[in-house]
Amino acid sequence: MWEEIMTTIQQAFSNMALTSTDLFNVLFSLIVSILIGFVISQIYKITHRGVSFEVTFMSSLVLLAPIVAMVMFFIRGNLVLSLGLVGSLAIIRFRTPIKDTRDMVFLFWSIAVGLGAGTFHWAVVTLASLAILLVAIVLYLVKYGDNQSHDYILIVNGFSEFTSQSLNVILKKYSKDVRIRSQNFEGDGWEIVYELHFDKAGGPIEEMVKEVKSLEMTTSVSLLAPQLALPA
Repeated sequence: MWEEIMTTIQQAFSNMALTSTDLFNVLFSLIVSILIGFVISQIYKITHRGVSFEVTFMSSLVLLAPIVAMVMFFIRGNLVLSLGLVGSLAIIRFRTPIKDTRDMVFLFWSIAVGLGAGTFHWAVVTLASLAILLVAIVLYLVKYGDNQSHDYILIVNGFSEFTSQSLNVILKKYSKDVRIRSQNFEGDGWEIVYELHFDKAGGPIEEMVKEVKSLEMTTSVSLLAPQLALPA
C-alpha cells in the first residue's frame, strides 16, 4: 500500500518536471512582474494627489502582476484549462469600491504586466511600462487636468450692527464673483456665508481675510478650501 502511494507521488512529480529552459522562463517572468509591479506602486505613491492613500493598495499593485503571470503559466497553450479558470474566476466578486478612476488605471496596468510577463513578452512589457511611467510623470509635473479657477467659501461672524457695504467693498476688491449663500441673524449676532471665485489660488486670499477680520463688526472669519484643493 505504502509503495503504491510513493509510486503515485513520484509519477505525479515526474509529470511536473520542468526543463532548465522552462524553469528560467518561469522564474524570470516572476522576477520581471514583481519588479515592474513594485515600480508601478512607487509611481502611484509619487503621483498621488490626494491627502492620503491606502498602503494595502500599493501592496496589491505589487502582488497582482506575479499572480496574473502565474495564471498565464497555467493556461498557456491549454484551451480547456483556460476556460475552466475563467469560469472559476467569474465566481469571485470584488466588493471593494474604487473611488478614483486613476486607481483602476494602475490596477489595469499591473494586470497587463502580469499578462505580458506570463506569456514571456518581457521586452514589450518593459518598454511599454517605461513609456507609461514617463507619461504618468509628465502628467503629474504639468498638473494636467487641474482646475485653473478656485472657488472658496467664506464664513463671516459678528456681534455688532451688520453693514454689508464695507464688507462687499473688500470682497469685490479681491474677487469679481461674490455670491451670498446664506444669512443668519440671531439677536446681536449674525453669520453670513459667501461663495467667492478666484482666478488663482493663494496670493491675495490671505490679505482679503486679514482685511475682513480687521473690520470692527466682525469677530471671526473662516475660509473653506475648495474640494478640488483637497481630493479624497
